Amino acid sequence: MKQIVNTKRAPSPIGPYNQAIRAGDFLFVSGQIAISPDTNKLVTGDIAVEARLVFENIKNILNEAGLDFQKVVKTTIFLKDMASFPVINEIYSEYFKEPYPARETVEVARLPKGAHVEVSVIAYFE
Repeated sequence: MKQIVNTKRAPSPIGPYNQAIRAGDFLFVSGQIAISPDTNKLVTGDIAVEARLVFENIKNILNEAGLDFQKVVKTTIFLKDMASFPVINEIYSEYFKEPYPARETVEVARLPKGAHVEVSVIAYFE
């Protein structure tokens, strides 16, 4: 059985999807970009500002499901420019502690609304 997880503390989806879906013991969090949950507008500029907002949105979705970053088992990071990789790693380490989840980071040509970073996660209910 699957269960929809949505919170007002994260931005509303910009398409036909939910913020997250719980399926059994897993939570699949949709890709998050730096959209402010207060305004539903993209926050642009500094990659660090965007990344922190992305992780805060993910944190709020995880919390709505009763989880935190320690329960994340897999992350996927999409970057508009791989030169941002060191900044992303620094901010990532503010949210994730050892043991770190599995992860891939890829550079893409374009992200929704002109964002510079998008992150999705999979978490596990124990």
